[in-house]
Amino acid sequence: MSTRARLTAFFAALAALVVVASVLAIVLRPVAASPAGPSAFEITAGLDDCGRGWGDGAQADGGEQTFTVTNTTVAGVEVYLQSVDSKRVYLDLESLGSGAHATVRVTLGAGRYRFVCLPADADPARGPTVAVGTAPPGSHLSPGIVPVTRNDLIPAAKTYAAWVSARIPVLRTQVSAVAADAEEGDLSAARRDWLTAHTTYETLGAAYGAFGDLGDQLDGLPRHGLTGFHLVESQLWSGAAASTVATSAQSLGALVDRLQTQFAGAQLDPGEIALRAHEIVEDAIQDVLTGAADAGSGTELASVDADLTGAAAALAPLHDVLAGRYDALADTEQAISDAQRLVETHRAADGTWAAPGALDRTARERVDAALDRAVELLAPVAAICDPRRDS
Repeated sequence: MSTRARLTAFFAALAALVVVASVLAIVLRPVAASPAGPSAFEITAGLDDCGRGWGDGAQADGGEQTFTVTNTTVAGVEVYLQSVDSKRVYLDLESLGSGAHATVRVTLGAGRYRFVCLPADADPARGPTVAVGTAPPGSHLSPGIVPVTRNDLIPAAKTYAAWVSARIPVLRTQVSAVAADAEEGDLSAARRDWLTAHTTYETLGAAYGAFGDLGDQLDGLPRHGLTGFHLVESQLWSGAAASTVATSAQSLGALVDRLQTQFAGAQLDPGEIALRAHEIVEDAIQDVLTGAADAGSGTELASVDADLTGAAAALAPLHDVLAGRYDALADTEQAISDAQRLVETHRAADGTWAAPGALDRTARERVDAALDRAVELLAPVAAICDPRRDS
């Protein structure tokens, strides 16, 4: 499924979240129209008639506007409602099919706006500029964002890819230590080194898309079969012979070798890093804390801690892209840090971690709430950084 399709499905499910409604004014899906009135318009979206039908084509009242947009071309088109001066987009209708229409609402303040129609295989068509008056008192104006293009995201993708590339050799050394421990018969050391290696791997979550099937072999959920890290984990915590652990750890090392070779020639999709920053924490809630990712070690909280490190590492190279587009960026970074600090209160001085099942109800609810807040704040990051065409 494409990044854009996944985002559409995701926000359909999360449409009730206040944070999405307040931060993202971009309309990601059609909404029911208000009754027809002076601020309801029939808009065409074609190459020669883009934006036709809004007021008299020169001015319109401020406040809530209801637009029924119809694609008059013979192919699909994407439609923006954009500020002429700031280039912020206040409405984004994606993949509007030939002859199809969608009814949407947006609340606009004083300024100059125009529709922009973006067919897949032609240059953008820009509609007439409309001067919008001041919105009525008490109006909740729709904030817009400057679209993020793939070119905007390429530097962030390169920075993140370089970070992952530097971490994979570290991971390989750590996995080698597990094998060496097992070969010497020191399974206590092997368990400690396994956790070090596994948490290093967990921090690389935003690159999983580039790992492909190899990622599943390295760290797929145990219910899909024990391979890679979870095979070694199962053996280390179930009393398997040291020789058995050593063999599996050597196989894990071979998988990491393959990963290093594969990633060296891979190109990260610039549009996926922000999406995966959100998914890392979402998966920590859905798979790790529920025990679905545990194969016997009970180290889920260590994995959650590493997941939060991974989310922060994915978010960091996007800072400059987001700084002028997401008012809650600092809150998002703080939420990740706060969640990590809370999770780390469950690590003992000797480095051992409490198992989630050992937490009392209050402690568990605090961890859940901290992760939920981070996920909530990361959701708009994924939408803002969903690449759009330059209009």
